[in-house]
Amino acid sequence: MMVNRRFMDFPEGQIHYREAGSPGSPRLMLLHASPGSSKQLELLVEQMSENFHVIAPDTLGNGDTMAPSQEQPEIADYAAAMKAFADGLGWQRFHLYGTHTGARIATWLALNEGARVDRLILDGFGLYTPQSLDQILDVYAPNIVPDTQGLHVLQAWQLCRDQYIWFPWFRKEADRRVPHDLPDAEFLHNKFVEVIKGIRTYHKSYLAAFRYSMREHVPQIRHRTLITCSENDLVRPVYEEARTLLDGAESCLTPGIRTVEAAQETSVAFTRFLLSD
Repeated sequence: MMVNRRFMDFPEGQIHYREAGSPGSPRLMLLHASPGSSKQLELLVEQMSENFHVIAPDTLGNGDTMAPSQEQPEIADYAAAMKAFADGLGWQRFHLYGTHTGARIATWLALNEGARVDRLILDGFGLYTPQSLDQILDVYAPNIVPDTQGLHVLQAWQLCRDQYIWFPWFRKEADRRVPHDLPDAEFLHNKFVEVIKGIRTYHKSYLAAFRYSMREHVPQIRHRTLITCSENDLVRPVYEEARTLLDGAESCLTPGIRTVEAAQETSVAFTRFLLSD
């Protein structure tokens, strides 16, 4: 099914989003990871649209969506924008999926706008210790400034690529190598393009995500929840802990959404959870 691109107007600017599926189907909102945009969820949007009316917005300051107005926005600010976006759609109740940063935004919405959220999928969220968090906040999401030499282009490309070689990407040591193949050039190009669009603000959502503790907030969720992770996810090593944070939550590993075949298999697992009795 075709994935359409649209914009919604706000006084502060526009939110860009991708949409597919029949408006008469159950509603599903997908929230993407940082850095990047809903472009990285396009295959999942397409696959899930067979059973759902799917909306996938670019979050503030990412892709083609307006920048946050706050100098240091927090997850609550990103979530408030998604609430306003849902209001603009006329969506009073819907299923909600979030991955990485999107999982944190989805968690905030479930805890603070719980009546709007039906079932919840939290995919691939990291868990950080206070010791590791200080360094991550200082280094992981650098403020990349455009310059006339184009060095910011190279810096952005290396950031997008190196995240799939080392974790964290700035620890370029043998024991920090990611044990999976590098995504292909097309995948990296698409991610790079989305990051470079929001180069002045991409880091703000990243840093807000790191400051939002999933260990603290996930156990408070009262929705029917699926905690999931792809086998090739950078945060796969903490999945076993993540899946135990919420009593009664369902959990599963998936092949991810980097290829059509993987997205098809992943969408089957998600659809089964969302539509089961």
